[in-house]
Amino acid sequence: MAFGAKNNSTYFLILLSLILYVFSGYFLERTQFIPLLGSWVVLFTCYYFILRKEIDHSNLLIQVSIIFRLIFLFSIPNLSQDFYRFIWDGRMILNGFNPYASLPETFINQGLSPIFGATELYEGMGELNGSHFSNYPPLNQLSFLIGALLGGDSILWTVVALKIQIILADIGIIIYGRKLLKKLGLHPNQIFWYALNPLIIIELTGNLHFESVMLFFMVLSLYKLLQKKWILAAVLLACSVSVKLIPLLIVPLFYQWFTNFNTKKIVPFMSFGGIVVLVNILLFLPFLTPSLISNYSDSVGLWFTNFEFNASFYYVFRELGYLFRGWNEIAIIGKILPGIVVIYILYLSLIRKTKTTNHFFNSLLFAFTFYYFFSTTIHPWYLASLVLFGSISNFKYPMVWSMLVVLSYYAYSSNPFQENIILIAVEYSIVFLVLALENSNRLELKI
Repeated sequence: MAFGAKNNSTYFLILLSLILYVFSGYFLERTQFIPLLGSWVVLFTCYYFILRKEIDHSNLLIQVSIIFRLIFLFSIPNLSQDFYRFIWDGRMILNGFNPYASLPETFINQGLSPIFGATELYEGMGELNGSHFSNYPPLNQLSFLIGALLGGDSILWTVVALKIQIILADIGIIIYGRKLLKKLGLHPNQIFWYALNPLIIIELTGNLHFESVMLFFMVLSLYKLLQKKWILAAVLLACSVSVKLIPLLIVPLFYQWFTNFNTKKIVPFMSFGGIVVLVNILLFLPFLTPSLISNYSDSVGLWFTNFEFNASFYYVFRELGYLFRGWNEIAIIGKILPGIVVIYILYLSLIRKTKTTNHFFNSLLFAFTFYYFFSTTIHPWYLASLVLFGSISNFKYPMVWSMLVVLSYYAYSSNPFQENIILIAVEYSIVFLVLALENSNRLELKI
């Protein structure tokens, strides 16, 4: 049979998914909440049953994972406008400009056009994005530059060049994720809970978010760590950080790895962390200016103290601020919440004992989970790391959350932009319930 599937129902599920991915990539707009919600639910239903039926058929799952992604190759992202900033940054570097030292709005307000299509790109990214310095790290900027080189003056071909990088990264995750799972003594096809997840396919390949490139370097780093090649693992983790900063969060957790599994070797841990920091400093050197640190830190800081979207605990604290102070205290709360996350990471790193390598991977999942629970902004694609480590750790609450996070898109269906707090409450209530149920069955793995 084609693909080696067990039965005709699998063909139907694959065909239905193909149709809905075409619809999602080429005909859907993010303001169309009901069609988006309906197609999302059906896609997740197909995803679940395909994996339940075909989990032992590696060739089928690999082929379908790639085909689903290729559907989006020639589609312009329709659920996010961030890609316009990616193209802007790539063209700026190609033309000799530093994306960390110039604001798009400055050029536009002065009537200047430093790159081809500047006005179109600025209008596409929006005023909010165009009013701050780029916060994308150096290796991510390299991806944007490659897109500019290969795509030329065409937005479509630049998008294609960027998407090819994301698809290749996901293929790498499948390859090394399976190897990683084998080394952990787990079913290698668990990686397809990540690879076939509709959120991963739509948000990363479809809407051009580079979490897949970040996660590829992270998976490869962890695999090399299991091979006891910790210096190479540190360099690869540094590359992951240089795509998205979020992997910095888990660096302290490697203290458990080096002290519990390497006969109390704290020196390699310090060296490991030092390599991660040093490599990132070196990668930033080509962009060094007197204002680099302040510009970059200010842009990153905005995500903690200015922006809010689809949050959980933060919204509770925000309401308390309204109750007792009479206004939104995001500037204060946004500084307190990272402190809470740091305390929890230190607990996982220094106090909670990691008995096995599998427990170590669970700690990575819990660290990312805690961080997102206490974040002020949770866009759907942020959950990619949870889906990946949920696949490796065999926890299902990340998959449940990846399905429910579509409820956050309701905000784009109203004019002006307005979140529905009831839908957000439904989203997080179910996620917390599933997480609690899973932990009640694994008492030794409690957070």
